[in-house]
Amino acid sequence: MRGPVAPPQVPLSASRAQVFDDFVRDAVERLERHVPQIADIDFVVQEVPRPQGPGDDWQDEAVPLGAAVEARKGRPAQVVVYRRPVEIRAKGRDERALLVHEVVVEQVADVLGLTPEAVDPRYGEGE
Repeated sequence: MRGPVAPPQVPLSASRAQVFDDFVRDAVERLERHVPQIADIDFVVQEVPRPQGPGDDWQDEAVPLGAAVEARKGRPAQVVVYRRPVEIRAKGRDERALLVHEVVVEQVADVLGLTPEAVDPRYGEGE
Protein backbone atom coordinates (compact mmCIF):
# COMPACT_ATOMS: atom_id res chain seq x y z
CA MET A 1 0.00 0.00 0.00
CA ARG A 2 1.35 3.42 -0.90
CA GLY A 3 0.32 6.83 0.36
CA PRO A 4 -0.65 8.17 3.74
CA VAL A 5 -1.90 5.79 6.41
CA ALA A 6 -4.67 8.23 7.33
CA PRO A 7 -6.23 11.21 5.58
CA PRO A 8 -4.97 14.68 6.67
CA GLN A 9 -8.14 15.50 8.64
CA VAL A 10 -7.65 12.48 10.92
CA PRO A 11 -5.59 13.21 14.09
CA LEU A 12 -3.30 10.27 13.34
CA SER A 13 -1.65 12.27 10.58
CA ALA A 14 -0.86 15.31 12.74
CA SER A 15 2.84 15.84 13.38
CA ARG A 16 4.19 16.18 16.92
CA ALA A 17 4.68 19.90 16.31
CA GLN A 18 1.05 20.28 15.16
CA VAL A 19 -0.23 18.37 18.20
CA PHE A 20 1.90 20.57 20.45
CA ASP A 21 0.53 23.72 18.79
CA ASP A 22 -2.96 22.38 19.48
CA PHE A 23 -2.08 21.93 23.17
CA VAL A 24 -0.99 25.58 23.34
CA ARG A 25 -4.11 26.72 21.48
CA ASP A 26 -6.35 24.69 23.83
CA ALA A 27 -4.63 26.16 26.91
CA VAL A 28 -5.12 29.70 25.60
CA GLU A 29 -8.78 29.07 24.79
CA ARG A 30 -9.39 27.73 28.31
CA LEU A 31 -7.84 30.85 29.82
CA GLU A 32 -9.72 33.30 27.58
CA ARG A 33 -12.89 32.67 29.59
CA HIS A 34 -11.27 33.81 32.85
CA VAL A 35 -8.73 36.37 31.66
CA PRO A 36 -9.97 38.68 28.89
CA GLN A 37 -6.61 40.52 28.81
CA ILE A 38 -5.14 37.42 27.18
CA ALA A 39 -6.42 38.70 23.83
CA ASP A 40 -3.61 41.30 23.91
CA ILE A 41 -0.87 38.64 24.16
CA ASP A 42 0.78 36.82 21.24
CA PHE A 43 1.51 33.12 21.79
CA VAL A 44 4.53 31.55 20.12
CA VAL A 45 5.96 28.04 20.04
CA GLN A 46 9.71 27.66 19.56
CA GLU A 47 11.65 24.42 19.40
CA VAL A 48 14.21 25.35 22.07
CA PRO A 49 15.21 28.46 23.99
CA ARG A 50 17.93 30.53 22.40
CA PRO A 51 20.84 31.77 24.49
CA GLN A 52 20.64 35.55 24.86
CA GLY A 53 24.36 36.27 24.76
CA PRO A 54 27.86 34.83 25.06
CA GLY A 55 28.21 32.42 27.93
CA ASP A 56 24.43 32.25 28.40
CA ASP A 57 23.69 28.57 28.64
CA TRP A 58 21.72 26.32 30.94
CA GLN A 59 24.34 23.82 32.06
CA ASP A 60 23.97 24.71 35.74
CA GLU A 61 20.23 25.28 35.77
CA ALA A 62 17.12 23.78 34.26
CA VAL A 63 16.34 24.61 30.65
CA PRO A 64 13.32 26.93 30.63
CA LEU A 65 9.97 25.59 29.42
CA GLY A 66 8.61 29.00 28.50
CA ALA A 67 9.24 32.71 28.54
CA ALA A 68 7.28 35.91 28.99
CA VAL A 69 8.26 38.87 26.84
CA GLU A 70 6.80 42.21 27.93
CA ALA A 71 5.12 44.49 25.43
CA ARG A 72 7.41 46.97 23.73
CA LYS A 73 6.79 49.99 21.62
CA GLY A 74 4.55 48.78 18.82
CA ARG A 75 4.78 45.10 19.83
CA PRO A 76 2.36 43.20 22.04
CA ALA A 77 3.50 41.04 24.93
CA GLN A 78 4.44 37.49 24.01
CA VAL A 79 4.26 34.14 25.73
CA VAL A 80 6.74 31.63 24.33
CA VAL A 81 6.47 27.88 24.95
CA TYR A 82 9.52 25.75 24.15
CA ARG A 83 8.36 22.50 22.55
CA ARG A 84 11.37 20.19 22.98
CA PRO A 85 12.03 20.87 26.69
CA VAL A 86 8.32 20.33 27.45
CA GLU A 87 8.20 17.12 25.40
CA ILE A 88 11.28 15.76 27.16
CA ARG A 89 9.78 16.37 30.63
CA ALA A 90 6.34 14.92 29.90
CA LYS A 91 5.89 11.16 29.60
CA GLY A 92 2.65 10.93 27.66
CA ARG A 93 0.09 12.93 25.75
CA ASP A 94 -2.05 13.84 28.79
CA GLU A 95 0.96 14.83 30.88
CA ARG A 96 2.27 16.92 27.98
CA ALA A 97 -1.07 18.74 27.62
CA LEU A 98 -1.13 19.46 31.36
CA LEU A 99 2.47 20.71 31.37
CA VAL A 100 1.80 22.98 28.38
CA HIS A 101 -1.23 24.42 30.20
CA GLU A 102 0.82 25.08 33.34
CA VAL A 103 3.61 26.76 31.35
CA VAL A 104 1.07 28.97 29.56
CA VAL A 105 -0.61 29.90 32.87
CA GLU A 106 2.74 30.76 34.50
CA GLN A 107 3.91 32.91 31.60
CA VAL A 108 0.56 34.72 31.23
CA ALA A 109 0.67 35.44 34.97
CA ASP A 110 4.17 36.84 34.56
CA VAL A 111 3.15 39.10 31.65
CA LEU A 112 0.06 40.38 33.49
CA GLY A 113 1.71 40.71 36.90
CA LEU A 114 -0.67 38.22 38.52
CA THR A 115 -0.28 34.96 40.38
CA PRO A 116 -0.85 31.76 38.41
CA GLU A 117 -3.85 31.04 40.66
CA ALA A 118 -5.42 34.36 39.62
CA VAL A 119 -5.05 33.38 35.96
CA ASP A 120 -6.36 29.83 36.48
CA PRO A 121 -7.96 28.98 39.85
CA ARG A 122 -7.26 25.27 39.19
CA TYR A 123 -3.53 25.85 38.63
CA GLY A 124 -1.39 23.24 40.36
CA GLU A 125 -4.22 20.78 40.98
CA GLY A 126 -2.89 18.36 38.38
CA GLU A 127 -6.31 18.00 36.82
